[in-house]
Amino acid sequence: MGFKDALADISRYRNAYTLALSASMGSIFFGWDTGLMGGILTLESFQQYFGIDKLSASGQANFNGNIVSVMQAGCIFGVLLTSWTCSRFGRKRSLIASGVIYIVGSMIQCVAGLGSSQAVALRVLYFGRVFAGIGVGMVSALAPSYISECMPRHIRGRCTSLVQFSNNIGMMLSFWVNYSASINIPYSDMQWRMPFVVQLVPGVLFILLMIPQPESPRWLVEQERYDEAARTLAYVVRTSVDDSVVLLTLDEIKADFIGKQRTSLVSQFRMMGESRQIALRCSIPSILTFFQQWTGTNAINYFSPQIFAALGITSTASGLFATGIYGLVKVVTVGLTLVFAVESWGRKLCLFVGAVGQGLSMLWIGGFGAIHPQSTIVPASYVSIIAVYLYAVFFCIGWGPLPWVVASEVAPNHVRPATLTVAVSINWLFSFTISRLTPVMLEKITYGTFLLFGVCCMIMAAWTYLFLPETKGYALEDIKYLFEEDVIVRSLEDAPGGRVFLGGKRAMPVEDIRGGADIQDLSDSSTKGDEECIEVCSDQ
Repeated sequence: MGFKDALADISRYRNAYTLALSASMGSIFFGWDTGLMGGILTLESFQQYFGIDKLSASGQANFNGNIVSVMQAGCIFGVLLTSWTCSRFGRKRSLIASGVIYIVGSMIQCVAGLGSSQAVALRVLYFGRVFAGIGVGMVSALAPSYISECMPRHIRGRCTSLVQFSNNIGMMLSFWVNYSASINIPYSDMQWRMPFVVQLVPGVLFILLMIPQPESPRWLVEQERYDEAARTLAYVVRTSVDDSVVLLTLDEIKADFIGKQRTSLVSQFRMMGESRQIALRCSIPSILTFFQQWTGTNAINYFSPQIFAALGITSTASGLFATGIYGLVKVVTVGLTLVFAVESWGRKLCLFVGAVGQGLSMLWIGGFGAIHPQSTIVPASYVSIIAVYLYAVFFCIGWGPLPWVVASEVAPNHVRPATLTVAVSINWLFSFTISRLTPVMLEKITYGTFLLFGVCCMIMAAWTYLFLPETKGYALEDIKYLFEEDVIVRSLEDAPGGRVFLGGKRAMPVEDIRGGADIQDLSDSSTKGDEECIEVCSDQ
């Protein structure tokens, strides 16, 4: 898609893009909180205020891991809460609630230490981060699902990827706010409080933008509120509720929910294993979010100033500036990916290329660290710094935005809340684990940290190539047919050069599988009708 075509597409579906941008605003504060703490930890004013400068190197590493990871602990609770709230109250109201929780947690962090001792101040800061994390966890689970459920199929990938784009914008802004605080605010507690205060802004904007947006049509169908669902579908494509496209989509959603309306959360968890196809579709989102954390992205997001220091950028201001550039690179790359790659390359190719590029970048950084463990600058140091930025580029091509897109597409409609709850919980569990362990690994095994993540990225590339079918261009209600049979054959068929390994073997086209399923449904309906007729005749 060219630039003019992209602009025309945005104009045509401006309601859909407005809805996606509004929900994605929640990912700005998600990204903001992710990038915020790593920079604040490097400020001497923060270290002195909380007594961190008096700790040993090992003690500081443990503190850094704790203060970053407690937010992820809150996120896990938020995700678990989401599965109940979004089924009971809907996606929209749950998203607004997540924004309110985030704002309250951010305000607590802003006032930590005012009128209290150092020990109490630290406990208040911990509590504020856990509380804000509940809101972040909720929005991380809800936003991709809400957007995916509302979007037309041909822009669904691009719109769902806005979640990651907004995440990177929030992260980049937090990097530059930290840098600005380090050079423009005098040494005082206000120097580290200001970034906490500014993070309230995206939370307030998110709530204001979400209020006028409609509810998810698939949740409305589940509640048997069909007229409202039709209005939402008509709104996103800017047409009338009587349009044939709207009516057809509504009928497809209804058919997918037959016998499954108002399914309780406990029942959804049981239904995740009701068939091989459903179990496979429910496991892929969790695999994707598990892999996403083992790319090593949060190791760089949270501790990039320390990583740049190890590569020779030793001053606080220079490290924060280099981190700000890292955030800018991610925003630009995700933006280009959304416009030119997600709907043209497809999900599978983006994930595969991203994993290979990330793996090579991480292996280079680890190899350089093994050969040159000193923090002095040598010519290869500049190559390693470039490798960090290349890592960001490849992450944003694939494993940044695409796991959320594929997870939202693959999850079955009737068990989507339960499936995404498990997937996002796994994401935050391993985000917690990695953010807790990264500072310790950087201290203990140094370059081995990057080698580990590099090998993990190569494993992801192999998994994507062999086991993930392409989902681009299919309606949410049709994606189930990709997993009916010959999943590995279909995956290789969709992989670059994969048909070489198949010879003449091919997976059955989705159209044929769907046609067979429609015929079977008609046959079942006819049989049921005949049985009812026989019963009536017998009664007479």
